[in-house]
Amino acid sequence: MRCPKCGSRDDKVIDSRQSRDGSSIRRRRECLKCKYRYTTYEEIERSDLRVVKRDRTHEPFDRRKLAGSIAKAFEKRSASLLTLEKMVDEIVHELETGGREVPSSIIGAKVLEKLRAIDEVAYLRYASVYQRFQDVDEFVNAIHTLGRRIKPNALQRELFPPETPQGSTPGPRKISKNKHHGRV
Repeated sequence: MRCPKCGSRDDKVIDSRQSRDGSSIRRRRECLKCKYRYTTYEEIERSDLRVVKRDRTHEPFDRRKLAGSIAKAFEKRSASLLTLEKMVDEIVHELETGGREVPSSIIGAKVLEKLRAIDEVAYLRYASVYQRFQDVDEFVNAIHTLGRRIKPNALQRELFPPETPQGSTPGPRKISKNKHHGRV
């Protein structure tokens, strides 16, 4: 390990702690030459996990690639970095316990499942790329599918809030059994 300030290889570990999820170790270090303090993280490298892509080629699993695609879906949304990191950690853990090879379709499905529970707009962004929407009709169908489901989080705003007449306050929403979710 080289000191990020002076480049010296001589350092000492001041403090070691396990991360919250138990997957890595955080170490505080001090350079013996310049006394600069810095933090390093140590985690197990999983080199055996491979992704089977749509065209049946294989490539090593890349956590950064997964995190980047999820971050792209959340771009300009109000999601914390901690939420994104937690989501990536959960997906990686599920993948690592599943076997040595994982199809990319399984990874995509897991990401969509997590996104759907957290942010509908991010879900639609990711789904439009992952499911390769060819036209607006497929996008509209995905939106209508989201509109029909029951939200697990009561604090999340609805994608399509019910319309209320001017001057009235919104009350409990009645769901009619013969409601059609056709095109607008």
